[in-house]
Amino acid sequence: MKKIIILLSLIVLIFIGLAYWSLSSTNKTFDTCEIVGFSDVEKIDFKKYDSVLVAASTLYEANDIKNVMQGAQYRKAWATPVKVSILYLNDLEGNVKILEEGGGQQTHSLKLKRDDGTLMTLRSVSKDPSPLIPEIAETLGIENIVVDGISAQHPYAALVVAQLSKKAKIFNTQPKLVFVPKQAALDNYNAKFGNRLFQLEYETEGNAKWLNKVNVDSLVDTDNLQELKIKYPNKVAIDENSLVRARLFDLLIGDWDRHAKQWGWAIENIGDSINAIPLPCDRDNAFFNLEGILPTLISNQAFLPEVQSFEKEIDFLPGLISPFDVYFMRDIPQTVFEKEARQLQVLLTDQAINESFGVWSNDIFELDGNEIIAKIKSRRGKLLDYAIRFKKELIKAEELTKALKGSDDLKLTKSQMACFNCVN
Repeated sequence: MKKIIILLSLIVLIFIGLAYWSLSSTNKTFDTCEIVGFSDVEKIDFKKYDSVLVAASTLYEANDIKNVMQGAQYRKAWATPVKVSILYLNDLEGNVKILEEGGGQQTHSLKLKRDDGTLMTLRSVSKDPSPLIPEIAETLGIENIVVDGISAQHPYAALVVAQLSKKAKIFNTQPKLVFVPKQAALDNYNAKFGNRLFQLEYETEGNAKWLNKVNVDSLVDTDNLQELKIKYPNKVAIDENSLVRARLFDLLIGDWDRHAKQWGWAIENIGDSINAIPLPCDRDNAFFNLEGILPTLISNQAFLPEVQSFEKEIDFLPGLISPFDVYFMRDIPQTVFEKEARQLQVLLTDQAINESFGVWSNDIFELDGNEIIAKIKSRRGKLLDYAIRFKKELIKAEELTKALKGSDDLKLTKSQMACFNCVN
């Protein structure tokens, strides 16, 4: 018995040693992109070029021990250079002006506005998770677990998701990958936002002309939609089929992070009625690939049931039911779930899925394309079953007793907090 205890103790010590070794590979918590071919970025006259070769981040490069302990994930994609167009804000159509800096926890962003009221956003590809690092992690010297977790996100997932969304007839924010050099138009934002890699995309509020949909003239956030529902309870309704399709689509692409602030709504005026069509945004966690001993131990069903790696099958569907789903979808009939699952299977053919990955460079596709495609197709084959199970989980879910994320300032009654249609 004594020998067994000694052996187990030795194994634990070796494990702790390997864990700290992997976590000490870098003391950085944030880094921006790396431009290939230039030694001094500050001396480059980017106006002489129309594109640059950029690696999203080399912060996640790892040795064999780190790959085992913290997972291989999408490290190679982050460090692989891609050709990106250079963007000067003055070249954008519509006399674009900077409104304000965004307030995301990991993503650095700038909100832009055209003269016609159209809102756009520059969202940084590289993430800064330092605000999320708990004090105890810093004390124990294990903050790299949080920092390194970004490597489970694919830096270019949103570009493919936009193409898949288009084929699935789901609104998307139409992200485009751009490199933004330091420039006069950035003014005081140059230090933080200059010489960085971004996704330029439309916002989920403001003018909706860019959607090119008849009778849709504006976009609102979820909290504003709730206010609209309270003001006109009998006039405002959500497009149930579109919302169910969008949420089932999330299951296909493994996007587990879908809280209320990651949705906008296109306001469609039909006679005296208002139809709210969902506009998903923020696709940072699509194709989320969590590997390695440490992340697997931390992100289990007991602690973080919603944080799930993108595999050929959904590991724990109940963990993917969010307060947003309960609030908006609990009373939608199962027939709608079944219909939209079948429709997605029809729309997202093998050809449609394959074509969507054409937005990636050959180097990025060779790293991750075929594996992700295989997983999407596998989930597509099981989508009807997932849809039925999703609805069953919604029925079992309890009504909400607190406001959705981002709606805390709304003065909602108990019944208004319970569900969208409870306002009637």
